[in-house]
Amino acid sequence: MIIINVKDGESLDKALKRFKKKFEKTGVLRELRSRQAFEKKSVTRRHVVKHAIYKQNMNIETV
Repeated sequence: MIIINVKDGESLDKALKRFKKKFEKTGVLRELRSRQAFEKKSVTRRHVVKHAIYKQNMNIETV
């Protein structure tokens, strides 16, 4: 469970923003989306390699 203590004088928007950031760091939504449909390990590995190649090409273009 995520607990956010609202400080004195802190706006609700700031507290909500801190909650969203903590929630995103836990990775609950990412886990939920990955469990919606089973994906073979080979397909997952292929996706990771494809993404790494994409990021590498982006870094080469900017340099």
